Amino acid sequence: MNTNVQKGDLTKPLQKKKTWGLIKDLSTNRVLYLMFAPIAIYFIVFSYIPMTGIVMAFQSYTVKGGLFSSPWVGLDNFQYFFNSGKAWIVTRNTIVYNIIFLGCYTLFSIAAAVFISEIQKKWYKKLSQTLMFLPYFISWVTVSAFVYNFLNYEYGIVNKILEHFHMEALDIYSNSGYWYVILPFMYVWKWVGYGSVLYLAAIVGIDQEIYEAATIDGATRFQKITRITLPLLKPTMVILLLLGLGRIMRGEFDMFYQLIGNNGLLMDATDIIDTLAFRSLMGTADFGMASSVGLYQSVLTLIIILTANWLVRKYDRDQALF
Repeated sequence: MNTNVQKGDLTKPLQKKKTWGLIKDLSTNRVLYLMFAPIAIYFIVFSYIPMTGIVMAFQSYTVKGGLFSSPWVGLDNFQYFFNSGKAWIVTRNTIVYNIIFLGCYTLFSIAAAVFISEIQKKWYKKLSQTLMFLPYFISWVTVSAFVYNFLNYEYGIVNKILEHFHMEALDIYSNSGYWYVILPFMYVWKWVGYGSVLYLAAIVGIDQEIYEAATIDGATRFQKITRITLPLLKPTMVILLLLGLGRIMRGEFDMFYQLIGNNGLLMDATDIIDTLAFRSLMGTADFGMASSVGLYQSVLTLIIILTANWLVRKYDRDQALF
């Protein structure tokens, strides 16, 4: 018997089988792959191809030199970023604001979803959902115009009301303390309707026989919420929290830039990584600095996602993302 068989001869049938299996899977699920194609193209074009620009973080980028001929400066851009004193400020603001945003968003979204699910009249339930979801479709540009006209020191509605009652006017655009409350409030106002829909969908999916059994056992409406609804919302909440943690280093740029702009009096309290990178690019055309800030942000985001997912896996493996 000839046992002198080459390794390549053994792998060829396996490779052909895998190739044929892939072709068969593509043919069988072609509709699903066609539906996925736009998403794949979107991420390839806007996420993977632009990753070549990471090299600018290590260059003194010039338009003439381009991506491959600009002078190489190594870690100088990162060194300047950390030595400027801005690294700690924007990192702190980004993390603190996003933790507050995520906590308030989760709390109010769950509360809104539970309250809506308990409404008995259908017309009132639909009206409530519509009014809560409406802010989601309003751009931050429009919101910023309303906010400015409400909070302006000279002719804002808030100060006009205070003036009517002979109270001292509030200089909100010069005092950073107010914005620790205003920004979370505006974020919740904008996103709570969207979040409540996600949790409401999870509530609708709960088996109604559980509630019927609780009713037979004499449970009150409050007990049903605390003993059935909230515990069964836990998997959905964990997944959404993990997804939210993935964005914890990426601030709500539109909101911060439109509501605050380039107000130097509020900069230290409201400046985040996204706005710093944007100003570095648009104000001074410092491509290297903007790219280094963006890379720093992405690395921190990756570390946070991996850490959070690892902690969830340690607690409950089935609820982890991967």
